[in-house]
Amino acid sequence: MSSLTRTLITHGFSDLEKSERFLGFRELAELDQAELLAALRVANDPDLAVQSLVRLLSAAPEVYSKLTRTHPESGEVESNEALFRLLGASEALVDFLIRHPEHVDVLDMPSSPEPVAADGAALRSSLLEAVGADPASSMPLATMTGCAARLALRTRYRRHLCELAIRDLCAASPQDVMPLVGAELADLAAAAMEGALAVARAQVAGVFCAEAVARVHLAIIGMGKCGARELNYISDVDVMYVIETAPPGVNDGGRAGEADAVTVGNALAAAISQTIYAPEREPGLWEVDASLRPEGKDGPLVRTLDSYLSYYQRWAHDWEFQALLKARVIAGDAELGERFEEAISPLIWTSSEREGFVTSVQAMRRRVTANIKASEAGRQIKLGKGGLRDVEFTVQLLQLVHAKNDKSLRVKATTGAIAALTKAGFIGRTDAAHLDESYRYLRVLEHRIQLVQLRRTHLMPTAPEQLRALARAVAGPMSLKRPSAQSLLDDWAKVKRRVSTLHERIFYRPILATAAHLSAEDLALATDAARARLAALGYRDTVGAQRHIEALTAGVSRRAALQRQLLPVLLGWLADGVDPDAGLLAFRRVSEALGTSHWYLGMLRDHQAAAERLCHVLSSSRLVTDLLAVSPEATAWFGNDKELVPLSFDVQWAEIQSKMSRHPEPSDAIRLIRLIRQREILRIAIADCSGLLTQDQVCAALSDADRASVLGALLVAEADVYAGEPALTRLLVVAMGRQGGREIGYGSDADVLFVHRAVEGADSGQAQQQARLLVSKLMVMLTQPVRPAIQAERVLSVDADLRPEGKNGPIVRSLDAYKEYYARWSSPWEAQALLRALPLAGSDELATDFVRMVDPVRYPSLLGEAELREIKRIKARMESERLPRGADPARHVKLGRGGLSDVEWLVQLWQLQHAHAHEALRTTATLPALYAACELGLIAAEEAQLLESAWRLAGKIRNANVIWTGKPSDMLPSSRRDLEAVARWCGYEPGQAAAFEEDYLGLTRRARAVFEKHFYG
Repeated sequence: MSSLTRTLITHGFSDLEKSERFLGFRELAELDQAELLAALRVANDPDLAVQSLVRLLSAAPEVYSKLTRTHPESGEVESNEALFRLLGASEALVDFLIRHPEHVDVLDMPSSPEPVAADGAALRSSLLEAVGADPASSMPLATMTGCAARLALRTRYRRHLCELAIRDLCAASPQDVMPLVGAELADLAAAAMEGALAVARAQVAGVFCAEAVARVHLAIIGMGKCGARELNYISDVDVMYVIETAPPGVNDGGRAGEADAVTVGNALAAAISQTIYAPEREPGLWEVDASLRPEGKDGPLVRTLDSYLSYYQRWAHDWEFQALLKARVIAGDAELGERFEEAISPLIWTSSEREGFVTSVQAMRRRVTANIKASEAGRQIKLGKGGLRDVEFTVQLLQLVHAKNDKSLRVKATTGAIAALTKAGFIGRTDAAHLDESYRYLRVLEHRIQLVQLRRTHLMPTAPEQLRALARAVAGPMSLKRPSAQSLLDDWAKVKRRVSTLHERIFYRPILATAAHLSAEDLALATDAARARLAALGYRDTVGAQRHIEALTAGVSRRAALQRQLLPVLLGWLADGVDPDAGLLAFRRVSEALGTSHWYLGMLRDHQAAAERLCHVLSSSRLVTDLLAVSPEATAWFGNDKELVPLSFDVQWAEIQSKMSRHPEPSDAIRLIRLIRQREILRIAIADCSGLLTQDQVCAALSDADRASVLGALLVAEADVYAGEPALTRLLVVAMGRQGGREIGYGSDADVLFVHRAVEGADSGQAQQQARLLVSKLMVMLTQPVRPAIQAERVLSVDADLRPEGKNGPIVRSLDAYKEYYARWSSPWEAQALLRALPLAGSDELATDFVRMVDPVRYPSLLGEAELREIKRIKARMESERLPRGADPARHVKLGRGGLSDVEWLVQLWQLQHAHAHEALRTTATLPALYAACELGLIAAEEAQLLESAWRLAGKIRNANVIWTGKPSDMLPSSRRDLEAVARWCGYEPGQAAAFEEDYLGLTRRARAVFEKHFYG
């Protein structure tokens, strides 16, 4: 391998044999080869650069003097970076300089890293002057026509294109200047159209009379990328033509007929296309494409403004309004073009209200992807998955849906629209940054690929040397390393994945379809008409609702802007709940607490299921809204079902132990334990409201939260008591009642027994005294206010009334005292109460001994007639004495007919009678014991199912009362509104409260009959 070959490799050359041959050409013989190779290092494609240099020097020897330049500051002679960058980036522009060596002075431009500055007015003047037209005229008329005009216009255009390409190629960051490059390319295309129109006027005047041509005003409307000022280096320029005849008194004092105007307009449009693109010694610039006009290629080429409006109002398809999104007058009669823009604007921004608009736009994007040729699918930068179209369709759909009431979103350029949507909150900042960065990257890829041959292509090259050159072009002149072909493909794949993910998440947001159907009136939230709409939705205090709405939408913050757009949708979801007014107030409180949190706005915007679930819960649950007011950060759980899975006892206990280790002070520790319990109640309630938990799972989760709290409080109490004196006893907390059966609800107390056993060698009296102190501290810690106070806390009330002798007996006894009491004095109801005794917290050894001690009491070998009569007597007495005064027995879900008490007492009776002989009945839970009795033939299966249904429904009603009002109640509500809320909670459709009430009363009536048959029979 020769030293030159090695040098070429280190300088980034690929076609070594060909490049060595060109370096030996006579055109380069006088140049210092080392200096030349050093200069070629800046070229994206050194092979192309050296070949182009030889060709250019052959055609224009004056370029020798431009190979170097004097640095303006240091005065040192250096290589002409602009020249070598152009040589290695665009063979087509070098060909232009070879055809027109008089324009090689463009290479004298300084290579500056400063951003490109576009000047549309200067470009317009330059291209009009190129064809001999006066830029100051209201209707410029060229003095050149035919071949001469085409040659002059195209030459001047490409001269400016060279200037732009040099500034682009020398910019420090291609991605940063991309929007400016696209804007100048669009301005340059608009200037070319203006020049071509001036030529067309002159040519058509030779066919028609000059006066007829002068009477016709023509506005050229740029569409697509040209309209948005984000054009490619080579692309079709999409246009529409609007015509209008001069008003009376102009020119000939008359008004030409529309038919004559259309004839002249068609001739002008045809002449424009010919000037721009017809075959000529200087190649055409790009195709002028009018296919986006009404009716496409089958429709008239030119129309009046009224004709356009008539079409768009009556026959236009959804995609045509999306196309109009970027419509902008680019040439011709500016006043007419502005009137066109103004007239179609309302049609564009209300188009999303059309039936099925969002789904049709989404379907069109899928069709575009589906129609890509299989051979091109993996190479498409523009149309493929994760390509430019994904970004553009995503941004345009968001604009079409939300810009009807937010004019700040009516931005034509994609990068500007992304910024506007981000500022308004419709795209998260991180997503927007990724979307903008990816779009710029893809556009630079497209620009650099097209620049080589100035051919309209959107395909990634496959040749390794082309990929290497493209990788360098995309990296830009400030890159410290030469990226490889593989690194380019890896980066492109990463960008495609990112764009595809963002597109799928944003473009297919379910909330878009809902928001699209909202009219401008729906979005006007502070008017009298708005109050009427609120009343129609079901808001009772419409004035108060408007106050909340005004508070939520006032100002210019991202939160206010986003909520102005989303509130009409959210108000409808809130109205689907039982109390929209309370829901809106709760939503305001949550929003004020979390409004600056990016994740909260993102959840409302991006996750319809979460936002809808939040609205439903806020308008249906006072319990949740009260707890959310204290812990608004828990709102994040609505968007993540994994967060709504109740934490197991073991997980809670591990967290409590961790908190206690870091906070040894009893007051601090117990406050944290109670906060954990409150957090878990909120988690369970939200999951329950969202339909994520079964009734049994709710009971178990609530029981776990209570157990962890009691155990934590017991350890805090022990640490406090034992710190000042030796431990004389060990305490056991035994769950009783529904707590023992793990069947509690949101409003349940903790029914417990306290059992202790003195440590070996301790004085029994002192042990008893220490046990009382432990119990006292435990109950205070669980129930008394803490400092600082826990707002809206669901305090765990500890109830020890089921202990021997009830309220008259000692609150804590030793295990031996319990054993003696149950052996000598216990009554049947106390044995019955022990059926649900379940160790909750404390000494494991003591728990085992306690269960062993009470099993013979609660599972007696024989239940005598006297005990049986006593149980029945107590049940009857309880029904008559414990029911609240004036309460309807049919509506009391606990003590009323067929309610919780009936089912539980019947099951417990069977346990007292048969559990000694049948182990399946030895359970603290009601339903397992019920079906064990069914298996033993004590009750028929259909009767057991009836009792289960009544028991479950009664339990649901108790929970629903707490969820709805925030307060416990054992009554089936009489108020229609409360009954409606409870009915919905129990799974009934809106408006079915009466049916629910009838079902409950009928079910419990039948359950009562079964109870009486087996309990009293």
